[in-house]
Amino acid sequence: MLKQWKWYVYIIECKDGTYYTGMTWKPELRLEQHISGLGGKYTAQHGVKALVYYEEQDDYQQAREREKQIKGWSQHKKKTILIDNFKV
Repeated sequence: MLKQWKWYVYIIECKDGTYYTGMTWKPELRLEQHISGLGGKYTAQHGVKALVYYEEQDDYQQAREREKQIKGWSQHKKKTILIDNFKV
């Protein structure tokens, strides 16, 4: 039987106030990669201020679709709908 991973869609606030949206199955490791500059071009160029939002998805496909949806949103919509209402 194959292990079923949980997937996470997350938003990082960059040092310039913009948001980066991504997905992973290892959120702690992925955040460390972004902070160290190895997470991707965008966060390497804009710097990482904080992880400001994440949500769990049951499988890869759900996470991919949700990431795509959120990436299509404006910065304002991400902040007002997701980030401002996020509770850890």
